[in-house]
Amino acid sequence: MRLRLGLAALAFAWAGSALADPLTFQVDPAWPKPLPNNWIMGQASGVAVDAQDNVWVVQRPRSLTDDEKAASLNPPRTKCCHPAPPVLVFDQAGTLIRSWGGPGEGYDWPQNEHGIHIDHKGFVWLAGNGDTDGQILKFTPNGTFVLQIGKQGPQTNSLDTSRLGKPAAMQVDPETNELFVADGYFNHRVIVFDAETGAFKRMWGAYGKPPTDETLPAYDPAAAPTQQFRNPVHCVQIARDGLVYVCDRTNDRVQVFRRDGSFVKEFFVEKSTRANGSVWELALWPDAEQSYLLNADGANNEVRTLSRDTGEVLGAFGRNGRMAGDFHWVHNLAVDSRGNVFTTEVDTGKRAQKFLFRGDLILRKRAALP
Repeated sequence: MRLRLGLAALAFAWAGSALADPLTFQVDPAWPKPLPNNWIMGQASGVAVDAQDNVWVVQRPRSLTDDEKAASLNPPRTKCCHPAPPVLVFDQAGTLIRSWGGPGEGYDWPQNEHGIHIDHKGFVWLAGNGDTDGQILKFTPNGTFVLQIGKQGPQTNSLDTSRLGKPAAMQVDPETNELFVADGYFNHRVIVFDAETGAFKRMWGAYGKPPTDETLPAYDPAAAPTQQFRNPVHCVQIARDGLVYVCDRTNDRVQVFRRDGSFVKEFFVEKSTRANGSVWELALWPDAEQSYLLNADGANNEVRTLSRDTGEVLGAFGRNGRMAGDFHWVHNLAVDSRGNVFTTEVDTGKRAQKFLFRGDLILRKRAALP
């Protein structure tokens, strides 16, 4: 169910079996605040929230057109703008509080930035899906290089444990200090490394089977489910109970595993979606039970709420468009400790948005009724 609150506010509500009343969200059209230094954001290809509820965005400066970065050309063509650094950190008010990133000593910066994760120790993890990207990078919060797993170079195959294949996203499991990687745009697997040393631990494909690089037919929603991941394997999320949720994006499905790669179940989301798939990103709801999964869908351009247990769609917000609260290729999302949702967009979207959690909005309205 959707409702609009004035010209600048977009809210949605859903009813869940564990809740007596619907929850609501409302876009914050003033977030983030304008960037300093005449900077402009390119394709925003990742978002994460740290333990202090600061919001980390990784963006692609090289995706800006000459028209967008005209002030940086020699000679300058217009007054605005200059590319912002790849890593941007915002506070809850939307003020930029830190920025860094780009090529440096001792590591291979991605050709095409893709995905960001802040682990339980505060380390920052970055991935990339450029033509030769096969690495994951680990930094301190201030941008000091710590570790590289994998390497750049020609792509190989889904059995190669010395490198990745255009990895899309990653998450460190605080229980085991293992790095789980959604790998990716070239490979067809989840692969796990020691987050301290980078040592390979294990990997698996769809249904927990060994990963393969077999050529799959075009996605057909009426066909039997494919027995392998399609490209891209786009996200991985680890719940507190140890279940691992994987975005099999263009198969329109979420597959669920245990930490060891054993298959638990799967559920399909908007199964009729062809285009470039419906399951782009997942985030766990921050209640004690992590009752819900939030799902960013860049093909249908909406964010929906799923039951974590069954995959049932409980609600959705957003649509294709350019206004506050609309999306164009919504690519990633993250949730802070208060339930606020942050999204990023690629292609020509090139922005980050904040949706305020308004869980008591409908309750207040009902309380006001005679």
